Amino acid sequence: MCGIIGYIGESSAAENLLDGLKNLEYRGYDSAGIALNDNNRLKIFKAAGKLNNLCQIIRTEPRENTVAECGIGHIRWATHGLPNLENAHPHRSADGNLALVHNGIIENYLELRKELSADGYHFTSQTDTEAIVHLIDRELKNGAGFEDAVQNAVRLLDGAFALGIVYRQEPDKLIAVKKNAPLIIGIGQHENFIASDIAALLGKAEKIVRMEDGEIAVIRRGEIKITDFAGKQVMRQPELLQLSAESIDKGGYKHFMLKEIHEQPGIIRALLADGLQIDTGSLRDFNRIEIIACGTSLHAALAAAPLFEDWCRCEVSVQPASEYIYKKQRTGADTLVIGISQSGETADTITALKQAQKSNAQVLVLTNRPDSSIVRYADKVITLQAGIEVSVAATKSYTAQLLRLYQLALALAKDKNFLSSEEISGLHNALRQIPVKIEEILAEEEKIKNVAKKYARFPAMAYIARGQQLPSAMEGALKLKEISYINACAYAAGELKHGPIALLDANMPVAAVLCRQAPTYAKTLSNCEEAKARKAPVIIFSDQIPQGNFDDIVLLPQNCEEFAPLTEAAALQLFAYFIADELGREIDQPRNLAKSVTVE
Repeated sequence: MCGIIGYIGESSAAENLLDGLKNLEYRGYDSAGIALNDNNRLKIFKAAGKLNNLCQIIRTEPRENTVAECGIGHIRWATHGLPNLENAHPHRSADGNLALVHNGIIENYLELRKELSADGYHFTSQTDTEAIVHLIDRELKNGAGFEDAVQNAVRLLDGAFALGIVYRQEPDKLIAVKKNAPLIIGIGQHENFIASDIAALLGKAEKIVRMEDGEIAVIRRGEIKITDFAGKQVMRQPELLQLSAESIDKGGYKHFMLKEIHEQPGIIRALLADGLQIDTGSLRDFNRIEIIACGTSLHAALAAAPLFEDWCRCEVSVQPASEYIYKKQRTGADTLVIGISQSGETADTITALKQAQKSNAQVLVLTNRPDSSIVRYADKVITLQAGIEVSVAATKSYTAQLLRLYQLALALAKDKNFLSSEEISGLHNALRQIPVKIEEILAEEEKIKNVAKKYARFPAMAYIARGQQLPSAMEGALKLKEISYINACAYAAGELKHGPIALLDANMPVAAVLCRQAPTYAKTLSNCEEAKARKAPVIIFSDQIPQGNFDDIVLLPQNCEEFAPLTEAAALQLFAYFIADELGREIDQPRNLAKSVTVE
């Protein structure tokens, strides 16, 4: 979840670290810190809260205190210990000679703390990370050199960790360690970097080297040496850094989220033009499909599952990755397991796919990051090609997931001859109309904004839908929760009368998502009337103006039921965005959330 960065070169380490952390802040914003190694002493600056608090501290420091050409930085999403200054990274050794930043979780940290305490080490934080810095310090005090001390210490760690480490007595190097957490090396002109994500290196590095699990890198200004945990040298060729700094620019929009909502038509056009880019005919025969995902990706899976069942004529199971891990499964050689993760680093999903592999299932992965950890556990990979999504709340990656799942379902149906060529052609034609339909919604965003402003004052909201529209309602409610902090819950409309209707009154608006082609259209309208009878304000999101006296209607372009979630998503995203903006929320960085969930 956290983000780490390291720099060694010929320019200001502080400036490079802060620039990189700005592009990593989506990974967490509970605290931030940097350590600078200037050959005389290791200077550490930390601040609780967002990165800007740290930037203000650095700006007020005398220049001589921040002059260094080597350092490490950290942005934190709290796992162990409160989000305060005491638990902020970097952590350092008692003598002040060693500093370390960490992304991940050390599973055996309690045993290590007990052992180190017995050796006389004193802990000043509640983090699991502090055990690592004391382990390395113990090795140094026992006579090991810097590199050997790191190597000896990391062998004792269980869990996931990406580390950046600096040592005052060797200011010409920084050390990086990777196991089950993302970490890459950036190569520039007479300078090198480490980072949790390519985003931190844009505009800085020219090439990158991707570290693999169980590797240690010793990095100097003009040299990189990589070994495995046993000390065997690893040779790996650098690759060009393809992305540009413009890919993480707001482009004139007030927030990244609004920009990314507007990018959706172009992304869908590109995905339709490129096609699926995998040979589905080479997949083994399967009798069932299991789709594993979390959060927004889970909603994409739920929206697509009925189409896999209908078009591929097989049993389909959709499960949250966190639940899949701990249940007995029917997964076997006859199962196609589809794992979905925008970041490709979602720990629960990766663990679930590892289990699926052990069950001899064939694994297919959808991810926005083809360089991520999840691809190692896939037989085939489908990339979303949505570009870097900076806003923590997923928008364009969600519609890209939907589109890719629809393409996959159609390709499998074609392979198995379950749909006629005329049916497949008609469905592809319907998909090709989607970008224009989303553009029609975006062109009406001012109307959606005016509707949204009316509902910003309510403390809670219910979303209802049926069938294919229910996942859209779930995703709409999630977006509202994430960025506005309004308690929004989604219900199957027919279940409203079996309990949730007790919540309805004049202070509980109901947002209903309908598609005129759905067989449940009339029934869902009846459920909306039930809500109106309890004095609840009702907002209709539909591709047809409904009969009835409803409070507000957001009219969507007409669409077939199968692909309606693509257009519904854009409208519901805008609705949530404008409510959050009306409330003055920090839309791109909502509290307690992080973009890449690398812990289970």
